[in-house]
Amino acid sequence: MAYPQRYHPLATAIATSGPSLSLHSSQGVSLGDTVTLRCHLPQPATRVELYQDGKWRSSKEMDQEQDMAEFSLTGIKQEDAVRYQCQYQGLEPAGISEKSEPVKLVVTDHSYPPPGISLSPKEHVEMGSNITIQCWNKKYGASFLLHKDGHSALIQQQEPDDGGTATFTLFGVNTADSGTYRCSYRIRGSYLLLSPLGDNVTLEVIPRPAPPGVNGGPSRDLVAAVPGACAAAIVIIIVLTASLLLVAQRKRMQSDLRPGATSRSPEAMQFQVSPGDSEGLTYAQLQAVTPSTHPPGSSTTPEPPIIYAEVGTRGPR
Repeated sequence: MAYPQRYHPLATAIATSGPSLSLHSSQGVSLGDTVTLRCHLPQPATRVELYQDGKWRSSKEMDQEQDMAEFSLTGIKQEDAVRYQCQYQGLEPAGISEKSEPVKLVVTDHSYPPPGISLSPKEHVEMGSNITIQCWNKKYGASFLLHKDGHSALIQQQEPDDGGTATFTLFGVNTADSGTYRCSYRIRGSYLLLSPLGDNVTLEVIPRPAPPGVNGGPSRDLVAAVPGACAAAIVIIIVLTASLLLVAQRKRMQSDLRPGATSRSPEAMQFQVSPGDSEGLTYAQLQAVTPSTHPPGSSTTPEPPIIYAEVGTRGPR
């Protein structure tokens, strides 16, 4: 291969810092599209080269102020679905840089039929279930790719069996696995040439209800609520009892302090015996000497308590 004048990969020493290469496209790349490759430079360069699958493809002269070289690939063909790298010739320090990390250009060829897809055991499952997704195309599929809508990265890649079917298993799914899944396949003979996406299947993972007493389950809430309710009831009973005792004590104090009120001696008691028939009754005064309730040394002479009883004059019938 003829290289441009003033540049040859083996002409000078390798510079210390290599560039980085990025691929830009408005969406997935298909045959006939235009793709932009940008080579980002860590230092001023005089020239930048683009390599396709290890072979020189094109070059650009650079100004000192530029820190990026842009390459456009128009009318993408099947043979463009390969790896790309870039390299630059440094200004200060002078020398040839290392090549960048390779970037893969994946191209979709819509002339191939999309694969079939199925999901089992069902689309609505509980957390922890195992899900199987199968994709197939016996004629063209070299390997199959599982995609999830909204995710740029592949979920899984599987080789097909002899019948052209690839089986993907999702173990112990959780709510994050819910979503829409599709398949594509790599076309035989070209590692980066893919079929279009096929039909989709939708997986919905239902959260499993927490067992009683675990992580704040209903019974745990009930057990926690019972002691609290009992404590509140005890406090209310104590407050009400104290209030009633205070009210009763206040009434007794007011009764004792009322003018003309007489205190009743606890020793004075009146017993009443049920009378017999309509016979005459007499009263007998019974006296009993009891200890004085007054403090020692008091000049007051205690009165003996008087106990009255109704006594019948007639004996038993």
